Amino acid sequence: MISKKLQNAINEQINKELYSEYLYLSMRAWFADQNLDGFANWMNVQTKEERAHAMGLYQYIMDRGGKVILKGLETPPSEFKTPLNAFKMTLDHEHFITKSINALMDLAIKENDHALKSFLQWYVDEQVEEESNDEKIIKKLTLIEGRPEGLLMIDTELAARVFVAPVINGMIIV
Repeated sequence: MISKKLQNAINEQINKELYSEYLYLSMRAWFADQNLDGFANWMNVQTKEERAHAMGLYQYIMDRGGKVILKGLETPPSEFKTPLNAFKMTLDHEHFITKSINALMDLAIKENDHALKSFLQWYVDEQVEEESNDEKIIKKLTLIEGRPEGLLMIDTELAARVFVAPVINGMIIV
């Protein structure tokens, strides 16, 4: 059985992960409006990943005999000015998520919940990848300095991204 304190903290993280999905869905729409279908695809895959992250936490609460309590989501922005601006916002958001997951891990350690610590390690490792992916795209966008041919090359590259359902502690999450 999970403690109420940890249950509440995980429910908060579920909300943050679902907001991430919502934010990236908004970015997907913006990129599609800009006719940057590769960028839109990248964000589509990202929305699926964020949903999977939320559902992994959701299932964890259920498996530990807790109660999932969903809250409303804030309205995400819908205008992003440039692809570079959108990805800088994405990186800032991922830094926020990393900080939140680290705080959840700190709480699991404080509460001496070894099962949660083990479970959260996947999320800690995942955040390294999330931030690294955003940083690489930001570097490329900065390198091309708004040149349309460079933007189209990156768009083509991002079109190749596909969703692979994550395996979190032995569970395939979709």
